[in-house]
Amino acid sequence: MTSENGNPRHGVAAPITRRTILGATGAAAAVAATPTLAYECQFGPPAHQKGPLVWMDMDQVELDAAYDQSFYADTKRALAQFASDSELTRQRLGEPRRVSYGPTDIEKIDIYTTKRPKAPIFVFIHGGAWLGGLASNRAFLAEMFVNAGAHFVSPDFVRVDAANGDLRVMADQVRRAIAWTYEFAASFDADPDRLYIGGHSSGGHLCAVALTTDWNNGFGLPEDMVKGGLCMSGMYDMKAVRLSKRNTYVKFTDDMEEAMSPLRHVDLLRAPVIVTYGSNETPEFQRQARDFAAAVKAIGKPVELIEAMNYDHPEMEASLGNPYGHNGRAALAMMKLSAT
Repeated sequence: MTSENGNPRHGVAAPITRRTILGATGAAAAVAATPTLAYECQFGPPAHQKGPLVWMDMDQVELDAAYDQSFYADTKRALAQFASDSELTRQRLGEPRRVSYGPTDIEKIDIYTTKRPKAPIFVFIHGGAWLGGLASNRAFLAEMFVNAGAHFVSPDFVRVDAANGDLRVMADQVRRAIAWTYEFAASFDADPDRLYIGGHSSGGHLCAVALTTDWNNGFGLPEDMVKGGLCMSGMYDMKAVRLSKRNTYVKFTDDMEEAMSPLRHVDLLRAPVIVTYGSNETPEFQRQARDFAAAVKAIGKPVELIEAMNYDHPEMEASLGNPYGHNGRAALAMMKLSAT
């Protein structure tokens, strides 16, 4: 839970529901009679007896909930909305150009092109708890970029459980997708010198991993190939994640924890970074954003931290498709574009 000023509250309390928000018995009866408000909507970890501390002042139940967005937002509804909105977007923009960046079936990129010649590129890395998500269901984000004069590129990549629980396989695919976009930018009339990347949730984590990549030594590409990054509602140090229930499908080792913790590699940053989060996201996602931005700032590298008041996790992602939303505005400013 979070306080009114956006700081985490870690104490255990009874579940907050629309019924308890309204409070009075008469109001509760009115809620029961109103179908749109009759459902119970819980925020935060379930009521339980406090157990041994696992991370900071959280027990295992609290930590697990802090890495499970379903305890803080209606994620199923949001994902269904993203899929239907993406279908409408494809009806307006047309089907994307879909190309391979690697040898396996999943290693493909969706490209939505703008009419502006030699346009900048925004590469979006989708989330899904490292377990799901498809580029096709994030098409709804493309329209704002295309209308503003930028190409929108969205890669697909392997699920972590299909990669034997190794996040490094996913990260390698994302890096290769970004490298392909830079090297073959001319094939869709794009300007490789104006390449920007962004990601949300687990995609925000993979975006930060890409931003802390040594492109010169690893790929033979310019170290400043990426001109800016937008890390939205992500995770940037794997210590607490490793202690949570996500370790049931991510097979963490010490080497993986170290390699996949971009906060520990901010010295490799070569591009300005914008870090965003919502005040209604889980306490750990809020902390992760603040800590990552603080680490970048501490070594004197350019970073902007944006807190979106009263936004939850899927609302933060949806705001990327809105030129006046927190993430949409940030992306356009980073790329020096404006809404049309």
